[in-house]
Amino acid sequence: MNNHKYKVLIIASHPVQYSAPLFQLMAQHPNLEILVAYCSLQGAEAGLDSEFGIEVKWDIPLLDGYPWIQIPNQSFNPGLHSFFGLINLNLWKKIRTGEFDAVVAYTGYAYATFWIVAAAAKTSGTTLLFGTDAHELSPRDGSTWKALLKKLVLPGIFGLADTVIVPSSGGVKFINSLGISEERIQLTPYVVNNEWWIAQARQVNRTIVRQGWNIPENASVILFCGKLQPWKRPQDALRAFAKANVSESYLVFAGEGPLRSALQVEAEALGIADRIRFLGFVNQSQLPSVYCSANLFVFPSEYEPFGVVVNEAMLCGCPVIVSDCVGARYDLVQEGENGFVYPCSDLNALVKILKTTLVDRELLTKMGSAASKRMKTWSPYENIESLVHALEKCIVL
Repeated sequence: MNNHKYKVLIIASHPVQYSAPLFQLMAQHPNLEILVAYCSLQGAEAGLDSEFGIEVKWDIPLLDGYPWIQIPNQSFNPGLHSFFGLINLNLWKKIRTGEFDAVVAYTGYAYATFWIVAAAAKTSGTTLLFGTDAHELSPRDGSTWKALLKKLVLPGIFGLADTVIVPSSGGVKFINSLGISEERIQLTPYVVNNEWWIAQARQVNRTIVRQGWNIPENASVILFCGKLQPWKRPQDALRAFAKANVSESYLVFAGEGPLRSALQVEAEALGIADRIRFLGFVNQSQLPSVYCSANLFVFPSEYEPFGVVVNEAMLCGCPVIVSDCVGARYDLVQEGENGFVYPCSDLNALVKILKTTLVDRELLTKMGSAASKRMKTWSPYENIESLVHALEKCIVL
């Protein structure tokens, strides 16, 4: 590594609870001088989250500890819901001043702002890094025509990047399959603030948390944490739990969304409502207590580019069960050691895993320890060092 300090403009659609701690650490790195340009302040300011279906304002600091600016959004219908929801024209001038060694775009090509950024970087000769968290062509709605269209246009889109940054080894394979050489792809692990999660986990009193849930301390608890949306398939967790029918076990849903009412009705119909708990939306500061008070985390999604909730669960010592559509499986889930991977929508496979694990508390404890251990080398340190390495490769000093 050389001693050059790279001046980097980071373009972010809005403040995110996962990104803010990473930006704080980047700001302290000896080889980085960053400025984060936000296209919106949704998340730091209270606002409706269309996927949770409620107003959300994260309860941890999102704008402290690093330099940032807000770029005015000239969209006629501002928001994060559509291509024209972000039109931040002032980024053109900001990039073309030539004061940055590189631009890192986290906005994604699905916003008009991304194309403003890409055009400004390419016409000014500024190094451009951007990527995707996807590991396959299939879109969230499963549309065949969208997958075919992506196959045609994505090679050209990612070809604009000096380096394509991806958060998983599955993403590396995916981008490489589009014709982008491995030399132009950089794995920058999708991470959370490991130190914060570990510190918070140590303070959790499981007995008190379970008392609040009205769940016995010696019970086996399965956790689903996420938006109660169709593509997350929370109904699979409910149905597999009912079919497994393991005595003295409970299923906890942490999250909100349009499927909540249907899940409650189905739990009643299945005769298991007394062993189901719905916590609703849980803000960031309270999540460690939720993970630490569970014995097993299940994530049945049919569309999940990565799934950072897997990081969170494992940092709290909770073994995981994920579908084979969850991107985190490539790098974090070690079959039979810290978790399990099963074919998405295969309830029988999920039931088999639940029956095997829920009755073996010693196995769950062992797998929980292995989960924590795995996260020691999947941290902000690896992410930032990978970014610096990408800058070294593509910036000519």
